[in-house]
Amino acid sequence: PDPSHHHNHQPLTTTTAYNQSNMITAVRSAARHSIRHSSRRPIHSRRCFAAQAAPEPPKIFSENEYPDRDEAPIITRSSASDVVKSKDAAHASTLQYSIPPSRSIGPTRPSQVPPNIPLESLEIPETKITTLSNGVRVGSMETYSQVSTLGVLLDFGSRHELDQFTIPSTNEVVSTAGVNHLMELLAFQSTKNHNSADIRNIMENLGGATFATSSREQMMYCVDVLRPNVKHAFHLLGETIKCPMVEEEEVEEMKRVMEFQLMDMMPQILVGEGLQMAGYGRLENGVLQQLGRPHFCTSEALPNLTARSVHAFREQHLLNRPEGIVVSGSGIAHDALVELAEANFGHISADPTNGNASDNRTIPSVYTGGEYRLETPPNPNPAKEEFTFVAIAFEVGGWHSPDLVPVCVLQTLLGGGSSFSAGGPGKGMYSRLYREVLNRFHWAESAEAFSSFHAESGLWGISGSCPAERSGEMTRALIDHFLKLADQLVTDEELDRARNMLKCNVLTQLESRLVLFEDIGRQILTYGKREDAATMCAKIDAVSKEDIREVVQKALLKPPTLSTVGLDISKVPKVEEVTQWLAQGPVHRRSWF
Repeated sequence: PDPSHHHNHQPLTTTTAYNQSNMITAVRSAARHSIRHSSRRPIHSRRCFAAQAAPEPPKIFSENEYPDRDEAPIITRSSASDVVKSKDAAHASTLQYSIPPSRSIGPTRPSQVPPNIPLESLEIPETKITTLSNGVRVGSMETYSQVSTLGVLLDFGSRHELDQFTIPSTNEVVSTAGVNHLMELLAFQSTKNHNSADIRNIMENLGGATFATSSREQMMYCVDVLRPNVKHAFHLLGETIKCPMVEEEEVEEMKRVMEFQLMDMMPQILVGEGLQMAGYGRLENGVLQQLGRPHFCTSEALPNLTARSVHAFREQHLLNRPEGIVVSGSGIAHDALVELAEANFGHISADPTNGNASDNRTIPSVYTGGEYRLETPPNPNPAKEEFTFVAIAFEVGGWHSPDLVPVCVLQTLLGGGSSFSAGGPGKGMYSRLYREVLNRFHWAESAEAFSSFHAESGLWGISGSCPAERSGEMTRALIDHFLKLADQLVTDEELDRARNMLKCNVLTQLESRLVLFEDIGRQILTYGKREDAATMCAKIDAVSKEDIREVVQKALLKPPTLSTVGLDISKVPKVEEVTQWLAQGPVHRRSWF
């Protein structure tokens, strides 16, 4: 560098006349001077260094990145001025690349894709219901999708199980306790015409999936399959329901699966089971009520389950009761579904000798209230934190009660969830339990409102989880919210938000064909008809603040049900103490326990 360039430089001391900005200017000037002089120097050494460098290995590009090129693309560096091209040059460059015939969209439709329905023949989707001559009901809604969901819902569940059932034809005594849990696992296994592996392979080739689930009052079998393969898939569904093999080997295999499920059952499920068993406890004569039966098979009932138990339960509740069968579908023409239902279930006839037994299958349960306490063994993973789960519930009306919709709005208003949850629109972060429990108490792990409905009764309440030493405070916090709801009207803002969220959830869920199929079938099985979304939204909008308080006050007149599960539940108060706390509220109560 030219020495004259540095004539202004001075030592960097506190007495220097240059400030920080002058220093930056000087450095930039020196850099420009260095670059200007270096450009005049020979570059032979730099060329030699480049020649001695090892060649860079060619990069291998996957077909997903460049599916139609065998060679790697040439990557160049250009300035902005080089990119400017004439319109003719740009048009010529686009003509050099053509889509191969295998990937191009041709004028003809591939054979595997169903044809589109002409616009003039489209109809507004609506629920259509048909009753076959033998009593089987068929309900569907055409959504014009390329995938169809269809299945069968049956009006029996775990409430119809018995510890001892006498088979009328042989007078043999078997236990059907836990058989619904077992039948759910045995679904889509071997039938008279196919083994389990064949059914899995067939459904895979058809592009479909199978589902089965049971509850206390209903059981559901479902297939989700491409529209052109509906007929074949529904035939397999019919075989699964009508003529499963249910061999002892399969039963024993599924019993092992049930054992593992019982060992790894989540505490939230155990709390829910405890609410049912305590809320509908044994009567004074010691009789176990139907809604108080455990839904999942217990370890005590598991050894008594056999293949004969499954056959006996099916003979009593399925094979001779066509009026308890509902065939439901979404994304399928109603006439086509009626034809499939007629072919697969139209031959089932009612047994005239079993009429009285069918009428007496469902025995109404009486709400009693009570307490369920379960101490669990320590988690084998010492790094996992142990929590105590507490739930308090009260009786509300069932499926046919006028309080059904207000209870659903109330549950949405309370909302809640886990302390580890991402926010965002529609997540319920502004619900009451989030604002006044999870955001207020640092030790609260979860707090959530819940409800469960049955034919004659239902449960509504609040559950929470926290460290064991805080479980007493959590129980008190839950009770305070019951008392606050009974004493004060909810705000207009809370009510509007809850109604809008509930409508949003209902409409969003019904966009799914699986949810739509299930909603159609369950409503027909429960009410004999299906209400459309507009009617449901109108009922939600009609709920007032006074309706909410009235529902809560009526519920608090009943005895409470307490369920707690955890490693240490000693700090959770007894149900008698809960009753005393509730007696301090505005609703006049008497001591139930």
